[in-house]
Amino acid sequence: MNFQRAQEEICRGLEALEPRARFREDEWEREGGGGGRTRVLTGGEVFEKAGVAWSEVFGEFSEEFARQMPGEGRRFHATGVSVVLHPLSPHVPTCHANFRRLEHGSRRWFGGGADLTPFYFHAVDKEQFHRTWREVCDRHAAVADYREFAEACDRYFHLAHRRERRGVGGIFFDDMPLSAAAEAFVEEAAGSFLRAYLPIVERRKATPVTEEQRRWQELRRGRYVEFNLLYDRGTLFGLKTGGRTESILMSLPPRVRWGYDEEPAPGTPEALLLAELRR
Repeated sequence: MNFQRAQEEICRGLEALEPRARFREDEWEREGGGGGRTRVLTGGEVFEKAGVAWSEVFGEFSEEFARQMPGEGRRFHATGVSVVLHPLSPHVPTCHANFRRLEHGSRRWFGGGADLTPFYFHAVDKEQFHRTWREVCDRHAAVADYREFAEACDRYFHLAHRRERRGVGGIFFDDMPLSAAAEAFVEEAAGSFLRAYLPIVERRKATPVTEEQRRWQELRRGRYVEFNLLYDRGTLFGLKTGGRTESILMSLPPRVRWGYDEEPAPGTPEALLLAELRR
């Protein structure tokens, strides 16, 4: 599985949407073993911030963290690609994807998924995103069950303290044993990310934006930050294994705000989104 190639392809597809903005690249080494290549685009006409990171790290877990991971001993090896996109327009959803391969002792597995986090709910966008992942899973039915992965996504991207989902879902899987069939699925899934997401971007990016809609976007980004810092396994894994902090936290949006007990008026488009997320 070539996660570096996936990073290249995703970056090319995203840059094709931008008239001028391009990815900045940072190569880094991890003390203890391995390193990675982080690419971040900022100030674009479509993406306010876009991050696409590849890493391959190895070494030893701490005793405490090793006990929390599947497998045995302290030696580990992890590699993967991670994508987090924060569009400028509140009408274009934020999107995240991650595909990874891990080894811990004799335990070896794939994990990953992709999820969509809109600021305004459109059923057609949700259907576009889910249809792509359903088709990919159906082509690899021996290892991938779309219904199971979609339900796992809703469970995983859930803010328990808010009693709402982060977004409208997608797929999420973990602990998928290594095999040729699993590798073929993960490779196609990583290669399908742009096909799942870019039609939504094209559909929404020219929609006029008001200041109130922009403010709503920043409030909802606060939920994204809460999830990534409180619950996200990838963030915790990176921090606990001595990864590069800037690369780990590239997932955070550039502008965000928190209000106090703010609820949209009933019947508004903002209230429609919350009804979907709290359903």
